[in-house]
Amino acid sequence: MTIPKTMRAIRLDGHGGPEVLRPFETEVPEPGPGQVLIRLAYAGVNRPDALQRAGLYAPPPDASPLPGLEGAGEIAAIGEGVTRWSVGDAVTALLPGGGYAEYAVTDAAQALPVPGGMDMARAAALCETYFTVWSNVFMRGALSEGETFLVHGGSSGIGTTAIQLAVMNGARVIATAGSAGKCAACTDLGAARAINYREEDFVEILKSEGGADLILDMVGGDYMQRNISALAMDGRLVQIAFLQGSKAKLDMMQVMTRRLTLTGSTLRPQSNAAKAAIAGALEAEVWPHLASGRIGPVMDSEFPLEQAAAAHERLEGSTHIGKIVLKVAP
Repeated sequence: MTIPKTMRAIRLDGHGGPEVLRPFETEVPEPGPGQVLIRLAYAGVNRPDALQRAGLYAPPPDASPLPGLEGAGEIAAIGEGVTRWSVGDAVTALLPGGGYAEYAVTDAAQALPVPGGMDMARAAALCETYFTVWSNVFMRGALSEGETFLVHGGSSGIGTTAIQLAVMNGARVIATAGSAGKCAACTDLGAARAINYREEDFVEILKSEGGADLILDMVGGDYMQRNISALAMDGRLVQIAFLQGSKAKLDMMQVMTRRLTLTGSTLRPQSNAAKAAIAGALEAEVWPHLASGRIGPVMDSEFPLEQAAAAHERLEGSTHIGKIVLKVAP
């Protein structure tokens, strides 16, 4: 495979709104020891990209400063010590950054084979959400068969993934969303109930049903205390983002008397070893179901790489259902 010296990419021209996302030409990165270089066909667009754009989620010191945390394409080159992959292999990968580009580098253990029969656009929409959901809902949150699981933002990329994985593993899922159409999308995926948070109080509904054993939240703000109130005895709250802020006044007496667990994580700063462990679990437990078509990414829209700003406008407009991707290949 011939690798050019330069590539098309999207940079951040400062921090701010979507308009700071600018196309430019830059050098193609080289894979280091244990890394692979991927020629991307598509890249996923995610909330952390928008946070980085706004100056609220800095990349790790050794990562590309370009946005983009997932993508799919072909292995273009391999670094020293890489044995699993060969040039030309089709992969989907979690990226430390740099996904809004024609080529990106990542640790070889964070690349996974494209599930059989899946096109590159859908494959590019897998890793950021599936790594996040699996590690937080199952590894950290320990969701079990028969438990009640509440996921906020059920029509988002994270939400649609969480609903499918939880239902597949035997949980009863309740989702919140902001419109009748989004609620319908949640129930279509298997949620037992979808709550329109603009019209109903999820706390009262969950209390009437015995509470949630596990809640996955990315809202924060006053939702944190409301989530505590909505949990069942011995319930767990897993926080993965803060769309309404990271600070709140909490009644910790409820945590003590009902033996609640409050936890959370971010994915990007975790070690390569931790991400490799998540990748291994996904390949064993989830990838066969993606290949069979039992589950899969819910796709919202596709934009050319040079229209990354428009993709971010769609993301932050909160009208989308599922995943947004950038078409990178010409």
